[in-house]
Amino acid sequence: MWIVRGLESYPSDASPCVVALGAFDGVHLAHRAVLGTAVSRGRELGIPAVACTFDPHPMEVLQPDRSPIPITTMQEGLGLIAATGIDGAVILAFTHETAAIEPEAFVKDVLLARLRVREVVVGFNHTFGRDARGNANLLEALAERLAFRAHVVAPLAVEGVPVSSSAIRSALQRGDVEYAAKLLGRPYSVAGVVVQGAGRGRSLGFPTANIQPEKALLVATGVYVCRVDLEGGCHAAVVNVGVRPTFGEHVVAVEAHVLDFSGDLYGRRLGLSFLKRLRGEMKFPSVDALREQIRRDVASAREAGG
Repeated sequence: MWIVRGLESYPSDASPCVVALGAFDGVHLAHRAVLGTAVSRGRELGIPAVACTFDPHPMEVLQPDRSPIPITTMQEGLGLIAATGIDGAVILAFTHETAAIEPEAFVKDVLLARLRVREVVVGFNHTFGRDARGNANLLEALAERLAFRAHVVAPLAVEGVPVSSSAIRSALQRGDVEYAAKLLGRPYSVAGVVVQGAGRGRSLGFPTANIQPEKALLVATGVYVCRVDLEGGCHAAVVNVGVRPTFGEHVVAVEAHVLDFSGDLYGRRLGLSFLKRLRGEMKFPSVDALREQIRRDVASAREAGG
């Protein structure tokens, strides 16, 4: 998938295309329905399918105090978008000037004049342009008047709940990583480099990798079964996300005990996929009690398929 940052870098002689328009935070099942529709239409017409998205997320500019923690980084999102079969991505810088563009001007000047769209695909609740006045109904009306085609993808629900980034965040923040995975279409994941820790895990008989996440975590504190992706393959792990209250600490840490692995992980970049929450974080009366609980956690992780 090719990537272009900014309209000024978009080739003036680019071919007509089908554009999937959206912020795509999380690239969840509903986003993939929008992207997949663009891919299908592009293949049918014999023209590229292009994702048009924004960086930073519009909420970070318009309402920074209320801007949610991103589910995916831009790099993660682009990888997930590429996996849908999209041919290219155009990343527009979102600024106050961008937000002030009238909806009709955005369609005419950006989508038609610069991206040369033949068809545009959006989710049912997508908004664009000044004061978010552009919506699916307006896009359809403009399509009829300006001779392009608009596709509005209907809401998608899982177990009766509409798939949305906010529903996914809510599930993660209560620790329900299994339900979040259903909405995402994959487990929630984070990556980070292994840094030096206090070494308590090794002294307990369960050495841990202390991971410095590359993004803010959305999951609730607690103990999870995770899949660890590292060079050379995948391993199951028991991961603690929390402040380690047994030792009187207060800074949230991410510690992974990787099952059936021996070797030095310091300085290596690991990916964690959250599969199941085993329990909440607890303060234990003694180190021995903590050690026994970790044994039970490891056994539970193995029973869960780890």
